[in-house]
Amino acid sequence: MMSFLFMMLFMIPLSFLKKSFWLNQFIYFMMTFLFLFKLSYNYMFLSTNNIWGWDMLSYMMVLLSMWICSLMILASYKLKKTNFFSNLFLLVMLILMMSLYLAFSSMNLFIFYLFFEMSLIPTLILIMGWGYQPERIQAGVYLLFYTLFASLPMMISVFWIYKKFMSLDFSFLMMDVPSILLYLCVNLVFLIKMPMYFFHLWLPKAHVEAPVSGSMILAGIMLKLGGYGMLRMMKLFCSVGLSINYFLMSISMVGGILVSLICLRQMDIKALIAYSSVAHMGLVLGGILTLSYWGFSGSLVMMIAHGLCSSGLFCLANISYERLNSRSLMLNKGLMNLLPSMSLWWFLLSSSNMAAPPSLNLLGEIMLINSLVGWSSWTMGGLIFVSFFSATYSLYLFSYTQHGKFYSGMYSYSSGSLREFLLMFLHWFPLNILVLKSEFLSLFI
Repeated sequence: MMSFLFMMLFMIPLSFLKKSFWLNQFIYFMMTFLFLFKLSYNYMFLSTNNIWGWDMLSYMMVLLSMWICSLMILASYKLKKTNFFSNLFLLVMLILMMSLYLAFSSMNLFIFYLFFEMSLIPTLILIMGWGYQPERIQAGVYLLFYTLFASLPMMISVFWIYKKFMSLDFSFLMMDVPSILLYLCVNLVFLIKMPMYFFHLWLPKAHVEAPVSGSMILAGIMLKLGGYGMLRMMKLFCSVGLSINYFLMSISMVGGILVSLICLRQMDIKALIAYSSVAHMGLVLGGILTLSYWGFSGSLVMMIAHGLCSSGLFCLANISYERLNSRSLMLNKGLMNLLPSMSLWWFLLSSSNMAAPPSLNLLGEIMLINSLVGWSSWTMGGLIFVSFFSATYSLYLFSYTQHGKFYSGMYSYSSGSLREFLLMFLHWFPLNILVLKSEFLSLFI
């Protein structure tokens, strides 16, 4: 555990070296592959001390964080080319990686809360420092205040839990707490982070204004912090969950349908992908609220699948943006004529987004639908529309961008670079190959 933390700490001077951009990239990948050797079948926390450790849930989340952070540097080549504070960017990336690593590896509720909040700061710097437009200030303020709004009740709840249990170790938080107020105070911060419908307004703004690295980390990891926190804390609220989960489940189902309809009338590619994240995370929230084994395992699978798929789609949107200087679907038409070599990746990632086989999204949706229908047959009504519309907006995104006449004859034929193909492959390959070892993803309970 500490070896990886020290590795990140000793990478801080490396961020300031001139021409060290690809060296940093290589070390991130090396760290990810070294972390793969730490895989264990153990159900309980693996640790050498009382603060840090991994079980299967936190191991998969740390692995996803390392992988997405490696790909973020690969996607941010334009920063290196323009030399726009690229060393500072690498430092912010490193701080973000450390805060995510410590949040997911924490065995203590207060330490988790501390780094959960700390990860907000480098994300905010990414959006406000390397964003595209003046609106990034407003997007950053939205992100900051939505998160801060619920963080104080969460902190007070942590102190109350310590008074009741005399410990904040996740292993000792096993007793049922029949308090609706505590349920809301603890989970509100996670619901905003996921985000649940009604608390989702910060997400499209932040995604649209963020640079490609900011969008990747938001979609790939930051939304998963909310799901991870709820998976950790739900065992405290089994009795309260039976009475209050109906309301949250209804909101997430209806919200998933409404957000899917919003996706169908988007003209901004990044906004469309951002809204689709809200619909997918609504399903994840539904799975967690069923308090069942199927639901918890399905939520983990869906979080990993969505992290890879959504991040890949944001990379594709950025590849088009770098060539056309626009995210509008009106201008990004007929890309099959302009960028024919990228059409395959648009198709593969759009099909994964609509849960086509053999992607991990399909496995996640099957498990979540199983848990939700088992919980109540009434959820079938919402699931039908959410599944149908997810296919609809994915096809809309693919067909609208790839087909039709492109805006002007000004743009000549263009091919993708080797770096871009590698970036796409490293998103798509794990997303589809992990299905072959999906039994790992159900070992964390």
